[in-house]
Amino acid sequence: MHGGFTLIELIMVIVLLGVLAVFAGPRMLRSSDFYARGFHDETLAYLRYAQKTAIAQRRTVCVTFGASSVTLAIASTAAVSNCSTAGTLLGPKGENPAVLNARSGVSYVSTPTGFNFDGLGQPLTTAGAQQPTQTFQVSGASQTITVETATGYVHE
Repeated sequence: MHGGFTLIELIMVIVLLGVLAVFAGPRMLRSSDFYARGFHDETLAYLRYAQKTAIAQRRTVCVTFGASSVTLAIASTAAVSNCSTAGTLLGPKGENPAVLNARSGVSYVSTPTGFNFDGLGQPLTTAGAQQPTQTFQVSGASQTITVETATGYVHE
């Protein structure tokens, strides 16, 4: 008995490789999708970190957005309810200051409105009023990020 492939098996393998090359190849090689998802996940982590820090330190943590960045700052004392006298806040990875910048070509669909987390973890506008629920998205990422009004819960 001779070992080997039949012609039909060989053609099927070639067809499958062709389908993979047409559909999966470009998707796997397009790095902007991976960068967008990474920036989405890091933004989510930064917002959760800001809220947890505000609760743990009982101080206001200010969140400021750029077109493709997030910056965190902390109020200098517990009595200050805004970041007019902001102190340096170390980022979740120990970076100083806490600034997250997206890679080239990745940004928010529209620049989110900055807000503050108070000592209870609730989101407030920079003027001190209750922040309405805010939803925003990173371009290229399919899911949105939501910050809930009353609780400050940050989720996808």
